[in-house]
Amino acid sequence: MPPLSTLYIKNLRTVHGTPTRVRRPASPSARNGRRTAGPSRRRVAILGAGVGAEHLRGYAALPERFEVALICDRDAERARALAAAAPGAAVASSVEAVLSDPAVDVVDVCLPPHLHARTVLDALAAGKHAVCEKPLALSLADVDRMAEAARLAGRRVAPVFQYRFGIGVAQLRALLDAGMAGRALAASLETHWNRDAGYYAAASWRGVRSEEGGGAVLGHAIHLHDLLITLLGPAVRVAALTATRVNPVEVEDCAAIALEMESGAVATSSVTLGAADDTSRLRLVFEGLTAESGRSPYAPAAEPWTFTARAPAPQDDVDAVLAETPVPRSGFAGFFEAFADALDGRPGAAATLADGRRSIELATAIYHAAATGRTVRLPLAADHPGYHGWPPGPARRNQNE
Repeated sequence: MPPLSTLYIKNLRTVHGTPTRVRRPASPSARNGRRTAGPSRRRVAILGAGVGAEHLRGYAALPERFEVALICDRDAERARALAAAAPGAAVASSVEAVLSDPAVDVVDVCLPPHLHARTVLDALAAGKHAVCEKPLALSLADVDRMAEAARLAGRRVAPVFQYRFGIGVAQLRALLDAGMAGRALAASLETHWNRDAGYYAAASWRGVRSEEGGGAVLGHAIHLHDLLITLLGPAVRVAALTATRVNPVEVEDCAAIALEMESGAVATSSVTLGAADDTSRLRLVFEGLTAESGRSPYAPAAEPWTFTARAPAPQDDVDAVLAETPVPRSGFAGFFEAFADALDGRPGAAATLADGRRSIELATAIYHAAATGRTVRLPLAADHPGYHGWPPGPARRNQNE
């Protein structure tokens, strides 16, 4: 697989020099990201100054755990602007400069989706931990290559799932731990966002199947799908319809998905980029209560959720658990805090490479179900037709129907 720099950020002029030798960990504990002397502060390089700006704010909330040292973007002005917001950060000339810098501990990949897998693999080969924006990869085969590379390098790969972090999810976990929810019965998810032609014009890779890999399922609903699996367990059966109805792009911007979970619970996911506003909402029905998330498109767990007890369960008992639930860090700050804990040998709530694989596996099943009109059972084996990538070609176009 060719180095990323030959494909994306090759022609930037050098802004600062960096040594060319690859950093090698000094000890087995360092190779595994574990420090025995307490929390460590790690130096981060952010590749991509678009959503990378959101990541920077997350790191900035944890100054004792992270230092953003380098920003790399093919738009040098944008890179300099973001670096100015991070005290002491410099602008790197290329991805190769980042990977050859022995002082960089973590490479944070915020590039277009078709570059994610090769960038993570290059980072692991250079002895770095990797954080990767969604989607982690465009095939299960690439995720499995990452897993083997991470194992050989003794490094961690963290897929970005910031929706998991916030008071809403913490409250539900507390109720589950208290045994007050009971069995999961059903769930409904809504990813109803508004994306017009300007959204696609702002980045040349958006809406292009070979570069974005997929549409609203892969780039928008992926977060709520991760929350569903995190809270209710893995899906075992999927049926799906996808369509392109909002904008003339190569990927889907609407989807209707039905899922059966391993627990026996059933779920539906409604996805569109043609809504009047941006709403992400999750409603989970358990034997003992119903949980409903907030509606924030980017942080549905940041605010307290609504929990309604189902008779004969007493609402007062539910409210008592909610009142005692401590407020954690939310969004990117919560995600990066969990990642830092994992690097320090306390995995806890950190998103793992296995979580990223489950996300890509579910996306593969959804696209295969939509393309074939058949129900797809999970898990998917290495001989599944979608293992090396989901079916090519545009989503069903029916904008005028």
